[in-house]
Amino acid sequence: MYIKNFFGHLHTINKHRHKVIANCFKAGIIWRGLNHDLSKYSPTEFWEGVKYYQGNRSPNEGEREAKGYSDAWMHHKGRNRHHFEYWTDYDPKTKAVTPIEMPVIFVIEMFCDRVAASKTYNKKKYDDSKPLSYFLPGKERRMIHPATSELLEKLLVMLAIKGEKETFKYIRSMNKKN
Repeated sequence: MYIKNFFGHLHTINKHRHKVIANCFKAGIIWRGLNHDLSKYSPTEFWEGVKYYQGNRSPNEGEREAKGYSDAWMHHKGRNRHHFEYWTDYDPKTKAVTPIEMPVIFVIEMFCDRVAASKTYNKKKYDDSKPLSYFLPGKERRMIHPATSELLEKLLVMLAIKGEKETFKYIRSMNKKN
């Protein structure tokens, strides 16, 4: 089982990463794609991924179910700026952890990541509405800056309605403005 999980997890992260790279190329953020998720190969993330590998969802979910939290996820979100969870900080005025608005380039990478993850885990059941249908149910519970959430949702809605070609064309035009 361990050997199967090892190669299954390695295959899944490689496949996902290559899909993100392709999406980042389409979006015009090539360097972000080439550097995407390299921390998944670190021992902290990789070995937990092998241990909790299931093939149809993130191993972080299995780790959370077993331990109540995910070491791999905490390591990952702290090193990858395309995750909105990275963008929180202590607000000295409110004395609370508060979401920070993400720079557009990282929102675009997050979009590329979500599309790739949907394709990776949904396989042949994927269609362009899947990333949006994954995003919407947790929308009210997320600690994400409203402007970041609004931009991501706008891109996911555009993908669901207009498809990849039009959405990536729009994203490339956004890049030229920033």
